[in-house]
Amino acid sequence: MKGITGRVPAMAAALLIATCSSSALAFTLLTPIATLRSTTTLAATPAEAIKTLDSSQANTVSKIASSIPDLAVKDDLSWFTADAVKIRGNAARLDGRDAPGPANVAWMSNLSIDSTMSSLTIFNGPLTDVPHLISRCAVSDDGSSLSFFLDFRPRAYGAYDLRDEDGNYPGPDTLGRKAFEYSGARNDFDTKFGTEEVVKFLEDSLSSFEGATQAPDSTAEMEKVTRGPLVMDVIMPLSDKNVEAIVATREKAANYWLGWALDNSHAHRPGAPINSQYVYDSKYKINAYSALLSVYVDMFGKEDGAKLAAADSGPLDEAYVGGGS
Repeated sequence: MKGITGRVPAMAAALLIATCSSSALAFTLLTPIATLRSTTTLAATPAEAIKTLDSSQANTVSKIASSIPDLAVKDDLSWFTADAVKIRGNAARLDGRDAPGPANVAWMSNLSIDSTMSSLTIFNGPLTDVPHLISRCAVSDDGSSLSFFLDFRPRAYGAYDLRDEDGNYPGPDTLGRKAFEYSGARNDFDTKFGTEEVVKFLEDSLSSFEGATQAPDSTAEMEKVTRGPLVMDVIMPLSDKNVEAIVATREKAANYWLGWALDNSHAHRPGAPINSQYVYDSKYKINAYSALLSVYVDMFGKEDGAKLAAADSGPLDEAYVGGGS
């Protein structure tokens, strides 16, 4: 599927076209949306779907917190039920946390909006090169479909936004020596995180969704810059089966992130690598906020979208790392 790249075979569940690139294959779903229909009887309402997603997400956060004991709730950056925050009239709650120092979690946002959206965002600190995690599911305005976005976001720039329609990246003739730097970053990500196992997991997840179609490509510059090579951005009918499949996908994605976060082999050497990661992450988080602002303004309007993007993005500096950097 276009927007999901990796060393993967063609999916049996949908008609796909594969395009070779220097490090990956890109897939585009060709089946027209009008021909796709859910065969699952719909029992879940938007409210029930979000409750199911939230319950699963709460279990995921609990597992992460038990594995990373330093992860602490940031009361001043969270929205509790008593705060009565609303987004487009629906109650919103945000459980914001971080884990300074060696635990290396810059920001975790466990966000829920009744009948509307369930989202988990995790930004890592500069002590490792573990990908950031974005896992978001939203219900359409008419309540008939689900938008699902999942991304393992690399910690070094790989020029993924410069990939052409054929899946090729610009070479030294266009980028000079930077082309080798970007190619190295892509290879490093593929070797450590975008493995055949992870790509197969994403492929299997896609095939488990009923009637899934690629979401329209974003035209926002920062969205293109911040997306990773394995991004999943799909729309599907709201059905019990799809809610169940999304829950399973989100839980497994979070398990991958947690396993990487606890693996000391992903730690940077002290000194320059950590400082370089800090500089990159600081700029990246600002770009990610700009990208999210565009997404949320489209979803929730200018005022609520801006409020939500600021809260969900967390602090944009990384002073939290203390002596770790």
